[in-house]
Amino acid sequence: MRLRDQFLTAAGAFALLVGAAALSAPQAKEPEKAAAASGGVSDQDILNDAKTVDDVVSYGLGPQAQRYSPLKAINKETIKGLVPAYSFSFGGEKQRGQESQALVKDGVLYVTGSYSRLYAIDSRTGEKLWQYEARLPEGILPCCDVVNRGAALYKNMVIFGTLDAKLVALDQKTGKVVWKKDIDDFKGGYSYTAAPLIVKGMVITGVSGGEFGIVGRVEARNAETGELVWQRPVIEGHMGTLNGKESTMTGKVNETWPGDMWKYGGGATWLGGTYDPETNLIYFGTGNPGPWNSWLRPGDNKWTASRIALNPENGEIVWGFQTTPHDGWDFDGVNEFVPFDLNKGGKTIKAGATADRNGFFYVLDRTNGKFISASPFVEKITWAKKINDDGRPDYDPAFRPGDPAKAEGDEKKGKSVFAVPSFLGGKNWMPIGYSPETKLFYVPSNEWGMDIWNEAVSYKKGAAYLGAGFTIKPVFDDHIGSLKAIDPTTGKVVWNYKNKAPLWGGVLTTGGNLVFTGTPEGFLKAFDAKTGEEVWKFQTGTGVVSSPITWEQDGEQWVGVTAGWGGAVPLWGGEVAKSTAGINQGGSFWAFKLPKKVATR
Repeated sequence: MRLRDQFLTAAGAFALLVGAAALSAPQAKEPEKAAAASGGVSDQDILNDAKTVDDVVSYGLGPQAQRYSPLKAINKETIKGLVPAYSFSFGGEKQRGQESQALVKDGVLYVTGSYSRLYAIDSRTGEKLWQYEARLPEGILPCCDVVNRGAALYKNMVIFGTLDAKLVALDQKTGKVVWKKDIDDFKGGYSYTAAPLIVKGMVITGVSGGEFGIVGRVEARNAETGELVWQRPVIEGHMGTLNGKESTMTGKVNETWPGDMWKYGGGATWLGGTYDPETNLIYFGTGNPGPWNSWLRPGDNKWTASRIALNPENGEIVWGFQTTPHDGWDFDGVNEFVPFDLNKGGKTIKAGATADRNGFFYVLDRTNGKFISASPFVEKITWAKKINDDGRPDYDPAFRPGDPAKAEGDEKKGKSVFAVPSFLGGKNWMPIGYSPETKLFYVPSNEWGMDIWNEAVSYKKGAAYLGAGFTIKPVFDDHIGSLKAIDPTTGKVVWNYKNKAPLWGGVLTTGGNLVFTGTPEGFLKAFDAKTGEEVWKFQTGTGVVSSPITWEQDGEQWVGVTAGWGGAVPLWGGEVAKSTAGINQGGSFWAFKLPKKVATR
């Protein structure tokens, strides 16, 4: 079956499933056994999130998204006493991929589920306080499962996005709608799956839909009202807005795009962003150009497959760095850009790191986007020979899919090549973590490649805009997933944990020198952050493809994770999906705690 047909078949199946989803009146309970609902989350609370241990009020445990907690009661010695406290079921039959990172504030835990659902539960007992389900229309077009990756807290609201490209703010105590805004038209291929980012009283979001010829953008709204403040398209030739009026154009028309290709150029900003208060910059990654067939759009195709830094006051692009110019493999550059301080040559550099889908780990100066280093973090990369001193890839032309316009006879597709990594990436959406204790990054990666070929394609609103077909294959016989510890000063892999099935969940690092992550086989696992030794695991009964959190409550350290198999791997994985055959779906949040008597032994 051709890729386009596969894609539309999957999208059509999702449309049938979600058509029955309906809005549930929030089922509020008096939280008698829980603490009172949050008294409000301020901008300062969010900026301090990485340091405060009794709550988790932002995606990434702080706007820089290092996913590090200083909590250390749970360590290599005490973790054997870590036990389940409760498991909260999301209920119903909607048990597809659960990729959500939970938030915790004042005894209430907020977690999203597949099909654009959100739950508030007692963080001590797991008792449901209220539940919200978005009314999803027929015909939505999610690319890669019906996932939602999390929410944002601000003042007395919890804010999240839905698969039909809406942004919803709910009252934290009751679950009632405070405001609801359209991000864009779902019929045109737009959707939303990321956790919003709060910066200076604004909710910052991107857009999903990169396979449908949409144009990626970043926008800021007043978090209290939902009203648009600024909007910045990431593709050159498109105008930004500020306070309801046109502001400036992104780049110049046809500077790196031919003809009208920029009008449907892709660059979806589907993973969300990070914020660094030291530089006062918002960082976003941008997705693949449209279509995948690179022969139709010669040039760098800015700013697709890039990292960009934006001014939060007006949305202007301060700098951009393109990891895969003229992308021909669907190497989205959306992966999170994580600010950190790099100690190199006796100097401390305000840096940022990102593990790109193209298989290279990049370190950039976060103040200006200047290239510092890049090193491969997966093996057997074919599409590029190396990354040059200026940060541009040295392409190997033998591994770019052939031009279908030059196909001979009745052949309607270009020459097929085997490219490594596959279009699902050396790393996909699953967030990395950084420990200021070990000064290492922890990267959930995958070793796979793909047969890929190009086909003719033209843009049609709401239709898949690919111009390519593929088959994904494993690179090694004994593993696909690989959790790696990387030293950003050298680019070297310090340790490597190999997993039979692909890894598809994020990581958590702690002051107890531990790294937590989940596996499709159903385990939440903990590793020694310095050596990679596996020190603990727990079977949840379904694949874990989310990002763990930790917090302190009643003098005890807790760990929580969402469980539920799904995401892009079973939909698009081809041969590698066989490694996950038989894994049961699910939908739940697991909470674990280390009792005081164990922690103090």
